[in-house]
Amino acid sequence: MAALKHVGKIRKTGAKVVVVFRTLPGDPYNALVLGVTSLSDMYHNSMMQLLEDGQGQQANEFGEAMATRFFPDGRQMLTAMHGEGRLQKVATADIDMTPTTSDIISLDKLNELIAEQKGVKLADLATDKPKTPEPKETSKAEKVAAKEKAVAAPVVASDGPLTDEDLARQLRSQADAMFKEAQNLRKQADELAPVVKKAVKKKEVASA
Repeated sequence: MAALKHVGKIRKTGAKVVVVFRTLPGDPYNALVLGVTSLSDMYHNSMMQLLEDGQGQQANEFGEAMATRFFPDGRQMLTAMHGEGRLQKVATADIDMTPTTSDIISLDKLNELIAEQKGVKLADLATDKPKTPEPKETSKAEKVAAKEKAVAAPVVASDGPLTDEDLARQLRSQADAMFKEAQNLRKQADELAPVVKKAVKKKEVASA
């Protein structure tokens, strides 16, 4: 079986979870997780399908993929799970990531490795306002890498349940990021092949 990102279990209970966000803004030692065993068959099957397909596996954070997909009943995945109170904040040290049945790594250790590979501090893995500064001269590869890093920020979880305002801020941030990306892609397309506007000839109006 191929390795799967975003899957793990709570060490103390052995409960299987999907890690929606590996860290939280201002709180790099806690993650946001979703228990999957208690979901109804419809929700469970849809969630596993997203988890196993390309979009779910390519997503830096699984919550980003959830924000773009819907359950068969028309409910958006991230907001539906939030509305039902299923998104729980758990310490990263209490979560074991299980990409395969034989490979296990603690989430706090995994986050440290990811931060080291990216050359950032652990606290910078999640930020309220993602910044992707580019130098004046950048290669295409650097631009692509910067755009991939410009993802929407996770919601800020408190010790209590997540609020609608937190989730709304998450969705607005994602919408802004997608809009800016669309503008950048349009600009690049125009640079490669400028759109030629056809001149419209005005019809001469015959004088009476």
